[in-house]
Amino acid sequence: MNHLIEIKVPDIGDFKNIPVIEVLVKPGDRINKEDALITLESDKATMEVPSPQSGVIREIKVKVGDKLSEGSVVLLLEGTSAEAPAAKAEAPKPAPAATVPKAPAAPAVTSSGPVTKGDIHSEVMVLGSGPGGYTAAFRAADLGKQVVLVERYPVLGGVCLNVGCIPSKALLHAARVISEAEEMSPFGIAFGKPKIEIAKLRDWKDGVVDKSIRGLAGLAKQRKVQVVQGIGKFTSPHMIEVKTPNGVKKVSFDYAIIAAGSSVARIPGFPYDDPRLMDSTGALKLEDVPKRLLVIGGGIIGLEMATVYDAIGSKVTVVELLDGLIPGADRDLIRPLHKRIEKRYEGIYLKTKVAKLEAQKDGLKATFEGENAANPQVYDRVLLAVGRRPNGKEIDAQAAGVNVTDRGFIPADKYMRTNVPHIYAIGDIIGEPMLAHKASHEGKLAAEIIAGHKRAFDARTIASVAYTDPEVAWMGLTETQARAQGTEIEKAVFPWAASGRARATAREEGMTKLIFDRNTRRLLGAGMVGPNAGELIAETVLALEMGADAEDIGLTIHPHPTLSETVFFAAEIAEGSITDLYMPKR
Repeated sequence: MNHLIEIKVPDIGDFKNIPVIEVLVKPGDRINKEDALITLESDKATMEVPSPQSGVIREIKVKVGDKLSEGSVVLLLEGTSAEAPAAKAEAPKPAPAATVPKAPAAPAVTSSGPVTKGDIHSEVMVLGSGPGGYTAAFRAADLGKQVVLVERYPVLGGVCLNVGCIPSKALLHAARVISEAEEMSPFGIAFGKPKIEIAKLRDWKDGVVDKSIRGLAGLAKQRKVQVVQGIGKFTSPHMIEVKTPNGVKKVSFDYAIIAAGSSVARIPGFPYDDPRLMDSTGALKLEDVPKRLLVIGGGIIGLEMATVYDAIGSKVTVVELLDGLIPGADRDLIRPLHKRIEKRYEGIYLKTKVAKLEAQKDGLKATFEGENAANPQVYDRVLLAVGRRPNGKEIDAQAAGVNVTDRGFIPADKYMRTNVPHIYAIGDIIGEPMLAHKASHEGKLAAEIIAGHKRAFDARTIASVAYTDPEVAWMGLTETQARAQGTEIEKAVFPWAASGRARATAREEGMTKLIFDRNTRRLLGAGMVGPNAGELIAETVLALEMGADAEDIGLTIHPHPTLSETVFFAAEIAEGSITDLYMPKR
């Protein structure tokens, strides 16, 4: 028999009069036991109130901004006296890294007959020397193949090493040192305002990059990988022409691995001839410290560079077209980041776009459109960070018979093969996510498959990390995806306000969230926000790949006091065995 039940805030310890910051359900929704209803946020922790049983929501009794304590009525739920057990569902698997066509039963590892020789001939030609390309080249050489590596720039390493991952992380480290010094002042250690010597900082960052570049050049030499510098374009299924500083050279190959990466996406109509309009490469040059910086795009790249420029003294404004920062992550993971930076930045405009950007003598004038549009503003510099586009159309892959989509992607199967059996493709150019660690894994696979090894791409997940302050990291199935596809999950959230290590470093705003299959109890996904979240996420990736469940993680003894314990504590929450928090009995 159906009856109305008052759902109240359970025992939440000493917390009282906590504001509601999010209502997650609405009248008419059918919910399951343990589904989150509302989110509360104190000055030290964010917590969700779960439903004690299944049913249909008839009336919401609270709204955003209300302050609640134990016993406050949240909603009226129409439930039944005896709940029917949920149907057992097969545990879902996180989506693979890229959308690829269905693969044939087994990889082909033979070339297609005699090959016309070019000026240089190689068993394996790799186009592009980023993390995917150099990994593929070095692994193929280790497996006995004669390798030619074609790179358009004078140095190896691609975007990641030269104008991406490595220099940005060097500057983010500097930014973190500055911020940590500032944050110690309330605790009795005051350093005073830092003196930023921009030339020295830039030289140090360049030195970090140079050391890595020289290391790669040495590894290529040790492996006898022949490096050809120049812009390479296919002319036939077994030939590529490279425009080198010394003229055009034809490189023939038995096998090819395309690792040509991606380029910065652009918005039409902007004044790209004005040096004050930067992409991420320009921002990393660190030519000066602009008084006012506009960042167009609230994704990972834009926010990482915003972190750097904020720390060294710029007034930063971020504009994002969508309704939240870093759209791929769950909103609860982004909330601590948003809360922190909105206090530091000049502005964060969501659901807003830059409709016009005009070059003026005193700066770049931005005109905004959208729900939260501000009046036109003039900025000393503007960073455009609205994503990247694959380079499939830049290398004339069609001349080799390779399929290239309208957007420039090159489809590849789980063996990294294109539609041309002896031509492989890896990294950004074959699909999302555009991540260096994905490309490296794929590069190694392609080399091993060409060498005759039985390999295939079968990773269940690839972690994403925003190296902001705080860092945000996630992997596997997100809570947002689970809700959208109707997957029955159980989540466990451990607030870092209850972590001794987080308190000892004065960074209590973080959280660790684990997502388990409600029926099998296996780990499906995880998310973290807080300092070093990018280091911590790897444990959960391994747990998912090994098929670990909540009990496996909860029985793994972690060192104390560490932030890694937060994964352990979250698993204990799922198991109902945690002692470091008081959790109401289910």
